[in-house]
Amino acid sequence: MLIGSYSSALVFMSLCVAILASYTALDLTGRIATARGRAVYLWMAGGAMAMGVGVWSMHFIGMLAFKLPVALAYDGPLTLLSLLIAILSSGFALWLVSQPSLPALQLALGALIMGAGISAMHYCGMAALKMQPGIDYDPTLFSASLVIAVVASAAALWIAFHLRRNTPYVRLARSGASVVMGLAIVGMHYTGMAAANFSEGSFCGAVGSGLSGKGLDNLVLVTSLAVLSIALLTSLLDARLEARTAMLADSLSQANQELTQLALHDTLTGLPNRVLLADRIDQAMHKATAEGGCFALMFIDLDGFKPVNDAFGHHMGDQLLREVALRLRDDLRSQDTLARIGGDEFVLLVQLAEPDDALQVASRQVGMISQPFRVSGHDLLISASLGIVLYPGNGQTAEELLMNADAAMYHAKGAGKNGHSFFDASMNSNARKQLQLLQDLRQALEQQQFRLFYQPKFDALKGTPVGAEALLRWEHPEEGLLLPDRFIALAEKTGLIIPIGDWVLDEACRQMRLWYEQGYQHWRIAVNLSALQFCHVGLVDSVAGALARHNLPANSLTLEITETTAMSDADASMEVLQKLSDMGVDLSIDDFGTGYSSLMYLKRLPANELKIDRGFVRDLEHDSDDAAIVSAIVALGQALGLRIVAEGVETDMQQSFLTRLGCDSLQGYLLGHPLPAEKFMADIGRLERQAAS
Repeated sequence: MLIGSYSSALVFMSLCVAILASYTALDLTGRIATARGRAVYLWMAGGAMAMGVGVWSMHFIGMLAFKLPVALAYDGPLTLLSLLIAILSSGFALWLVSQPSLPALQLALGALIMGAGISAMHYCGMAALKMQPGIDYDPTLFSASLVIAVVASAAALWIAFHLRRNTPYVRLARSGASVVMGLAIVGMHYTGMAAANFSEGSFCGAVGSGLSGKGLDNLVLVTSLAVLSIALLTSLLDARLEARTAMLADSLSQANQELTQLALHDTLTGLPNRVLLADRIDQAMHKATAEGGCFALMFIDLDGFKPVNDAFGHHMGDQLLREVALRLRDDLRSQDTLARIGGDEFVLLVQLAEPDDALQVASRQVGMISQPFRVSGHDLLISASLGIVLYPGNGQTAEELLMNADAAMYHAKGAGKNGHSFFDASMNSNARKQLQLLQDLRQALEQQQFRLFYQPKFDALKGTPVGAEALLRWEHPEEGLLLPDRFIALAEKTGLIIPIGDWVLDEACRQMRLWYEQGYQHWRIAVNLSALQFCHVGLVDSVAGALARHNLPANSLTLEITETTAMSDADASMEVLQKLSDMGVDLSIDDFGTGYSSLMYLKRLPANELKIDRGFVRDLEHDSDDAAIVSAIVALGQALGLRIVAEGVETDMQQSFLTRLGCDSLQGYLLGHPLPAEKFMADIGRLERQAAS
């Protein structure tokens, strides 16, 4: 019998290739497990090729490590067949472990098929020697090699299935598992080799026509390592790309959640805002219609919040609002909704078993708010006025319910505050009028129903006109000419004040340009800015656009901002006012003396003019305190180098007193009523003719 020997170096190489092939197989199962669509089949095909080449290379290098005292070669077709068997077996293994589950029966059947494939690869490779006479196999060792192949296959399938998730622990476990699998594969191979007996005088029939030659082992080793390395590198790069994609997807998901949170929640309190509240009301209405039941909508307005805000500042006011929200939210059930819809206004949506339960809920809310709030070391006392509507019964839409609840809340305020009021038919008329007015207001701008009236301003000493204040009027198709006090609050509450304010700016600049071309270059047109308009981010661009469209010099436009608005957030106001001032626009502090100005901030404001509130002018003749206040305001304005304008001048005595004090210009019904542009200019023409004569 011929006695064979082994090259230790090649045996070691075969073991290394087996371990590397095992690790590659385990890694590829992870890629297949996370792949989707066509990528699964691409990874399975590539994985079968890489794993099959790796296992076959281990087998072939092991064959090359075996030496007999006769020349050896390997039949090409049989060698390729053994490679094909290895690839198909690997493909079957990867397909099996990619299944959602791997029950014991399926594992056993798979182990038999894969073990048979590995054994077939091995013994097909042995047959490629074409030994004459044929190889005689020891039955015991032959059987042992088959058992090892099946057991090793079962172990490999079980390990691959349970280590296919890409986690740090699993990646570490794969390293140890690949060593075990590699040893099992090598064990099967060399057990099969040990089972082979070569008779004395045997020779290799493949010599001359088969694969042989020095360096064949290196060629196989390099090729297998290249295939396995490419597979591993591709898997690694794909895993990193997948991790990066997952991270970006998580970031995008988080960003979307944050945007949704911002779009549907109040940034100060974290409560649902008006948009989300409307959706919750719609859901509650659908539920009540489909399943029966009822709910209450409670409009909560804080009494006494403004004095706290004015006395302690907006920072303290914001903290108080958070505390109110927290206290009310802690009393809620999961099916109820508390929303903040602006300022110190909250709305509570409460599911009710019976309509009468609303009274108990409302009383509890009023009682909770009336308890002191501890904010920054201060005990703050406020109360709440609460308006209640019930559904079904008090409205058909979310907007109508809110409008009716708002009307009921104002009724509670009028009844003495710190209480609640149910909406009833007596309030319905007013609520419907408000709702109709809101609907009409939405169409007024589009249908060109707004008009500007102009009230003249006169030089206090000379009595000549120096400009006009643009005053908004609404020419309602049914109610006639409406003054701003009928609709401005509604416009501010709904945000319509922004487009309306932009129209006023544009129309005032257009009219001033006409007067400018008629020779009144020294005039200024004054436009009032609402608090909401002043805080809007597009204000500066709107002003610049109006001036540019009508080619009007910036100093021909005066923007009037109330003292309270200018001081509500002094630093932010300073920034906006400075931008307008840099543009060349004239700035006037309106209703001066009614707010809580800091002289330090007033000195820093880039204003050109102070406008004395009509409330002080009205009682000049009868109230010495008002006279003293007006005198102080004039002195302050002159000290700061500001023009002084007094509005509300209605008597000769008021005109004389204000002129003596040093006011620069005067405005009021004594001097001229607000009129449309045509009548305004007719009056100016009449005054000019009188002055000329």
